Parts: sequence; C-alpha cells; structure tokens
Amino acid sequence: MKKTLLLILFSVLAGCNNFETKKITSEEVLELESSTLNWKEVDEYPAFENCKNITELNKARDCFETTVANSVYAYLARQEPIVTEVIDDTIYVHLEISKTGKPVISSIEVDTLVTNQIPELKLWLKQSIDSLPKIYPASKRGIPVNSVFKMPIVIKAE
Repeated sequence: MKKTLLLILFSVLAGCNNFETKKITSEEVLELESSTLNWKEVDEYPAFENCKNITELNKARDCFETTVANSVYAYLARQEPIVTEVIDDTIYVHLEISKTGKPVISSIEVDTLVTNQIPELKLWLKQSIDSLPKIYPASKRGIPVNSVFKMPIVIKAE
C-alpha cells in the first residue's frame, strides 16, 4: 500500500508542473490584441439621433449615410445656381467624422466643368455639412474613433 501511495503522490507532484502558467506582460497582450483587431472596421458607425438605436451594423451605416445625403441634397436644392451648360456629373465628398462627432470635409473630387459652372459648390457642400444635426461618433470596442466616408453626390443642372 505504501508503494501505491508513494506512486500516486509522485505522479501528482510530477503532474503539477503541467499546471504552471506562463506569465505574459501587458505589452505582449497589447501586441496580440492589436494584431488581431481589424482597425479598418468599426463596432458602431457614427449615428444621428434617429439612427442611434439601430444595432445591425449595415442598417446603421445605411441610416447614417441616407441622413447625410438627404441633408446635403436638401441644402443644395435650396441654392439656385445659374449655369450656361447642362451638368450631369457625380462628385465625391470625403467626409471625416472625428471622435468627438464633428463632421469635416477632408477632400472633394469634382470635375473642372462643374467647378467652372458652379464655383460656389464647394462652399455650399461645406455649409451643408456644417448644418448637420448632432452626430454620435463611430466606436471601436466602446472607444470613440475617427471615421471617413466617401460619398457620391449627383449634380444635375440645366
């Protein structure tokens, strides 16, 4: 019996080495987390008050983009440019939403024909973005982050 007890005791003590845990530093944890995170995607898109309670990511993005587009188109519709040529073109607005929720146009891709016919267009776009209602910023793991959108805007004038 002593031999059996001694054998069991030895196997338990030898087996305890398998239960040792490797200590990792916080830097190693951060490096591992950073390498597995997709920083190109957010957990929550920026939102207006009417989109805040939408939990599905695609629907939340669509709600945000639709609200911005409707607001911009409504602002541009109130302007009355005088053009000498027919315009049917698409411009692209690169809209950045800061981590504080402030919208800023980082750049505008516009054809020179449109710029020549409607020189105030960039100013009107900036004013339309400045007049947007309160925006809640995008977030990644609960932390507010900057986000950028490339928005097509169709310009038609006769």
